[in-house]
Amino acid sequence: MIRVLITGANGQLGTSIHHQATAFPDLQITYTDKTELNITNRESLSDYFSKQEFDYCINCAAYTRVEDAERNPDIAFAVNAEGVKYLAQNCKTNGIVLFHISTDYVFDGKKKEGYLPSDLPNPLNIYGESKLKGEQYIQEILKEYLIIRTSWLYSEYGDNFYNTILRKAREGKNLRVTDAQIGCPTNANNLAMHILQLINNSAWKPGIIHFTDKIPMSWFDFAVSITKSHKLDKDIKVVRDRNYRSFAQRPEYSILLEEKSGNE
Repeated sequence: MIRVLITGANGQLGTSIHHQATAFPDLQITYTDKTELNITNRESLSDYFSKQEFDYCINCAAYTRVEDAERNPDIAFAVNAEGVKYLAQNCKTNGIVLFHISTDYVFDGKKKEGYLPSDLPNPLNIYGESKLKGEQYIQEILKEYLIIRTSWLYSEYGDNFYNTILRKAREGKNLRVTDAQIGCPTNANNLAMHILQLINNSAWKPGIIHFTDKIPMSWFDFAVSITKSHKLDKDIKVVRDRNYRSFAQRPEYSILLEEKSGNE
């Protein structure tokens, strides 16, 4: 039996892992949210790990509100960087492999052919900076880790772009959606399955990998795809919005490439 801890389990990835885990009877999974295990609380984190035994920790805990991160950098760094450092330290002390979820926002979006795991990060905003700092802490502290960068995560669970578009479309509202960014929307269920397969089959090597659903598109394209897939495109109109308003700078072209990573 492989013992796995999930932090931030109430988010969409943690929830997706919970739903996909039924296919993996050899994985004994413990799900924790912020109330049970707050990664920013160094003392309680150490106390928790001293009383439990795990083989893997999948860190799904993150501060992901990009706009709010610009206004609250201390909170973003506390969760995405310092909390990750404390988690990595406890994993090292207890011999636990850390799987950490990161983001395309560690890149600036200026490389038009897309980004390999080996490419040099250059975040444009506080969210990206805080996530990159978390990655760096892991690499400094641990030898047994896997950083998994993904992009534009969505699912039927929680508050995300997919659910927002679907809700507004079902309410009969026409939609204005930007085409100023290009990325790869990634279904959280697909990422969850990939992570569980890597652990179950021991099919990973330490380092950084990229995982997306591999279909580049703009937010406008994604919104059109959502309305069409639910046969709502005849009832509402999706309008291309070229005046995208954002407090935080965002990468214009953040395609994550998986080939040539050396980790697959």
